[in-house]
Amino acid sequence: MLEREELKRYNRQMILPELGLHGQEKLKAARVLMIGAGGLGCPVLQYLAAAGAGTIGIVDDDVVDISNLHRQILYSAADIGQQKALIAKQKLNQLNPFIELITYTERVTAANAQQLISNFDVVIDGSDNFTTRYLVNDTCAVLGKPLVFGSIFKFEGQVSVFNHLGGPNYRDIFPEAPPENEVPNCAEIGVIGVLPGIIGTYMANEAIKLICSIGELLSGKLLTLNALDNSICIFKIATAALQLPVNATLPIERNKDIKQVDANTVKQWLTETPDEIYLVDVREDYEFDDENIGGVNIPLYELKEQANALPTGKKLVFICQTGQRSKIAAQQTRSSLGREAFSLKGGISAFNF
Repeated sequence: MLEREELKRYNRQMILPELGLHGQEKLKAARVLMIGAGGLGCPVLQYLAAAGAGTIGIVDDDVVDISNLHRQILYSAADIGQQKALIAKQKLNQLNPFIELITYTERVTAANAQQLISNFDVVIDGSDNFTTRYLVNDTCAVLGKPLVFGSIFKFEGQVSVFNHLGGPNYRDIFPEAPPENEVPNCAEIGVIGVLPGIIGTYMANEAIKLICSIGELLSGKLLTLNALDNSICIFKIATAALQLPVNATLPIERNKDIKQVDANTVKQWLTETPDEIYLVDVREDYEFDDENIGGVNIPLYELKEQANALPTGKKLVFICQTGQRSKIAAQQTRSSLGREAFSLKGGISAFNF
């Protein structure tokens, strides 16, 4: 039951016929778990708190660092050295005293993941490493919890909703995690400060739609956004047929039929049968210009339009920086053209020149 003050507070969104009083009551009853209170977590937490999500759990074992402040806008210089989860709770309580905030100043691990996630209705993943990302995804799949996902890299971001009403999960796009030492993080490769705000706002919007049962969710779809050229693409995700037993063991293996090829094999093909291989680099133009191993450059968001121009009778090998975008390209090519294609495992990062 909403208090009188809450009715005034949420008036501007409650007068939306799609949401209304019923939707606001759903928000108040919702229990949402935010994994990570960093670049993505900050805008997600602020907008969910402002919208009136009744119970929000915050999981983060990190402290505020000066290098966080250009993008993690929930914090200030006075917070440096303090626990992010605790500072986030303090500031969100000031934003909205009508919500309950639960903090977990710990990292999500195989030992605590199921216990943490089982207490919430919706999980939002704003983590910055593949170990946590796959663990959260697999745990949500086993427990039947919907997962709002977001990630950022330099100028690019991704958003999706996984495990919703039998829909795809993260492993349907990326079956296996790349080796941690082959994937640069924000500290190594950089990120534009506004990007987590853009992607985090998308994530909060998906969470609100999911909770209130309104609109069209990004379930079965992957939204990609490039802040440098303003391109936005939405890719359909094919679901691998897999029934999860009640006592499923983590991690879950999915979509093994995506063909990957390692760098040594590609080098061998280029040396022995160069006329039989066709390399397609699906990174941005500027990435290709900085470093490439040859072939043609077709950014991922342009691939659908140019797919029919790809030659037949040759091995198609898609390339990107880390092997993630190239998996999407290979899957998209198989779905739209019925052609098999390879993804360079580990991306160009694994290609020793």
